[in-house]
Amino acid sequence: MAVGVATKLRLSLACWDYDRTRALMDGRVQVDGIDLVYQPLEVEETFFRQARHREFDVSEMSFSSYCVSKSKGDPFVAIPVFPSRMFRHANIWVSERSGIREPSDLRGKRFGCPEYQLTANVWIRGILEDEYGVAPESVTYVTGGEEEPGRPEKLALDLPPDIRVEPIRPTQTLAAMLANGEIDAFHGPRTPSTASAPGVRRLFPDYVAAEKAYYGKTRIFPIMHVVVIRRDVYERDRWIAMALFKAFVAAQRYAYDDYAQTAALKSMLPWSAAEAETTRALMGDAWWPYGVSANDAVLRTFTRYHHRQGLSPGQLLVRELFAPETLEAFKI
Repeated sequence: MAVGVATKLRLSLACWDYDRTRALMDGRVQVDGIDLVYQPLEVEETFFRQARHREFDVSEMSFSSYCVSKSKGDPFVAIPVFPSRMFRHANIWVSERSGIREPSDLRGKRFGCPEYQLTANVWIRGILEDEYGVAPESVTYVTGGEEEPGRPEKLALDLPPDIRVEPIRPTQTLAAMLANGEIDAFHGPRTPSTASAPGVRRLFPDYVAAEKAYYGKTRIFPIMHVVVIRRDVYERDRWIAMALFKAFVAAQRYAYDDYAQTAALKSMLPWSAAEAETTRALMGDAWWPYGVSANDAVLRTFTRYHHRQGLSPGQLLVRELFAPETLEAFKI
């Protein structure tokens, strides 16, 4: 009697080409029971297509957009995998015409950002308030395309009246406005093309030192993106949440191993091994943790910021953000 071949569930995944996910993309790591179709798309494309049209079974997603979606139909469920984390002091730029010399000078200024709800911007506003006393209500946020005119918010927002957000004109870009002094400052995930223009500079010139000091004080390595499953896909086959989580963890191990290599550099950066040593000394061997328990303080800080800035009606509970199957594991 012939034995049938088990059929794997075919799922699409949209996620950028990261060192910590490359083993999933090239097949070194297989997902239990799943034939994964990995599409390595840049993050803006993935976020737009998933938020607007829900095109992918599984995708990387802005953590802020995911939190906004919880009060707008709850179309996704996340697993505690964080493909993007980044300190953000480097991403604040100021016009020298504005008279801004230190963070507290941002009060009362016009602060450009591509979208109010972007995760990087939530972190920047939260850090500016917690560490430097710059409240969200003390700034006017100017939103629109950074390099191309016509960028809207991906998700409709219901902000409180004391949060002032003004869209730029359809023909304007924030990068040009920063260079021309039409806005006092800019923050966002990408470095603006006018960052080297005369009269434009970073708010934190020695941003690496500022970011390391921030980590030393708070022990927070900001989470930017999560991995989400479309809710209809998850509800049909709930086992996929843990299968995907295990696979992302296994893929990340390859990246950790690469940074431990010293016989030959896997990276073209000549001092990457030295930087890995410095990172381990400051942040520990598992400096990029997945899972809820290892990230509880970071996640609670972000949900506090998200609510404080008017993006969620109440502070979201961390354990309710993630598939329950991923919150515990079997033991032998």
